[in-house]
Amino acid sequence: MIQRRHRQIVRDLLADHAGVAILGPRQVGKTTLAVEIADAIDGSQYLDLESPADRARLAEPELYLAERAGQLVILDEVQRMPQIFEVLRGQIDRRRRTGHRAGQFLLLGSASKDLLQQSSESLAGRVVYHELPGFDLLEVGTGKLNDLWFRGGFPESFLAGSGRASRAWRDSFIRTYLERDIPQLGPRIPAETLRRFWTMLAHSQGGLFNAARFARGMDVASPTISRYLDLMVDLMLVRRLLPFHVNAGKRLVKSPKVYVRDSGVVHSLLGIRDLNDLLGHPVVGTSWEGFVIENLIAAAPEGTEAYFYRTTGGAEVDLLLALPDGERWAIEIKRTLRPKTSRGFESACEDIQPTRRLFAFPGNEPFPMNANTRAMPISTLMEELTEMR
Repeated sequence: MIQRRHRQIVRDLLADHAGVAILGPRQVGKTTLAVEIADAIDGSQYLDLESPADRARLAEPELYLAERAGQLVILDEVQRMPQIFEVLRGQIDRRRRTGHRAGQFLLLGSASKDLLQQSSESLAGRVVYHELPGFDLLEVGTGKLNDLWFRGGFPESFLAGSGRASRAWRDSFIRTYLERDIPQLGPRIPAETLRRFWTMLAHSQGGLFNAARFARGMDVASPTISRYLDLMVDLMLVRRLLPFHVNAGKRLVKSPKVYVRDSGVVHSLLGIRDLNDLLGHPVVGTSWEGFVIENLIAAAPEGTEAYFYRTTGGAEVDLLLALPDGERWAIEIKRTLRPKTSRGFESACEDIQPTRRLFAFPGNEPFPMNANTRAMPISTLMEELTEMR
């Protein structure tokens, strides 16, 4: 069992807030984490809202939850019962008035905060949200770096007993999402259509999103492609990295970059069977870039905003982290043991004037590259970010 560092984060949030929502795609480990927390808290109650038996227990949700005032109630797959949000709002307010101000509800959802609130009563001010990603490098250890990159961070894929079992799990995950999960949460889109779109995103990993180009490839309208992307972002399967704008007197790229968030899913969508195949595949560089970006964002403190920066003249920063304390970290990402900053990175840093200039690489020791830029192992950079939480 790999210990999730998010366990203590969620425990701390429950100690301060009446409700906590853990968000993340299916099979990322939300239920396992919640059950571990429940086992340490006397009287806690777990309900799976995909279970007919547990849904029946909430036939009269006001009565059921009122009887458990002062206890932690865990509601799994809460997006399946959006009408419960209105009840939770009233329950939290009543419990606050009776002195139960923290640790009342733990909600687990397989959709983003925005998607949940589109179809339900807003719990703003009553529930705090925490995103649970897959395993990251600090959790599995640097010795498993290549395994984590190739298999991805979903626990069942990473912990599978063989490469074949890992690939089979990822193939099943993709098929189940397309055939069952997405139709439950979003519009009725044919599974084959979404598979083509998802695969096209994997081929374009880390590229600028051009809705018109995708539309031509799929023979649909550009607004339809934009809706597909919105859905995949809301399901936390795709990251839309927005460009950072600064008044530098230069023409800036305005389109977002898109990444399939789990590197193992990228490799399955592209039919890459093992690490040797990946190392010879054209996607190797952008797959690595997306993998590092997800790990760094997962380690960053709450409230961090992530961007990239690019001008039409070639100045570029792969990842710009705007931290809650006001610092900006400009990060270049390359899979090399001999890091060397590019002219585009140096030019971009002159434009945006970051607090720190960093080169994330898969080495073991940090070292200064020049007077302004420091090469940092990915794990060291993640440790520095977690210490800022």
